[in-house]
Amino acid sequence: MIRTLLAGAACAALLAACQQERSPEPVDKAQDMASAPVGQMSASTMGANTQAGYISNAAIGDMYEIMAADIALERTRNAQVRELATMIKTDHTAASNAMKGMLPQAAPDAQAPNALDQRRQGLIDNLRSASAENFDRTWLDQQVAAHQEALTLHRGFSDQDSPLAQHARAVVPKIEAHLQRAEQIREGM
Repeated sequence: MIRTLLAGAACAALLAACQQERSPEPVDKAQDMASAPVGQMSASTMGANTQAGYISNAAIGDMYEIMAADIALERTRNAQVRELATMIKTDHTAASNAMKGMLPQAAPDAQAPNALDQRRQGLIDNLRSASAENFDRTWLDQQVAAHQEALTLHRGFSDQDSPLAQHARAVVPKIEAHLQRAEQIREGM
């Protein structure tokens, strides 16, 4: 029921935005907003409850974070955004490498994906198309939503009977720090 309501709200937001005849940014904003509840639902169901779902969602989340940080480092003129993007890139690269290093022992039959899913590729595309004046706000909005999703995923998986649960517990403090800093920067804008 909740999934249906969230999907319906996301579709309605997308359709409303698509009917506007202005720049692509209203559509991009609506897509980004619709992505957040979809990501939360995915993280709390598939991702947090199965090892395969966790591996896939964590790997794609890290890839998205690294790519988004690279775009921020190229485009922002805000020192605080640059600092946060550097921290995010460093921490998510380390988390990605740590998980990949654990897979041969923890989940020998599993492979981490090596490409973004369609939803997160859309977020990256929206970052690339954001105007210079809206870039920092767009990036921060995406970061808040992505880190809320990541917390749901990692916290949800942290009590599973899997060697990867330790990884989930280990990354939570850094994700919390990223989220808190993104919210602080956004509030100060």
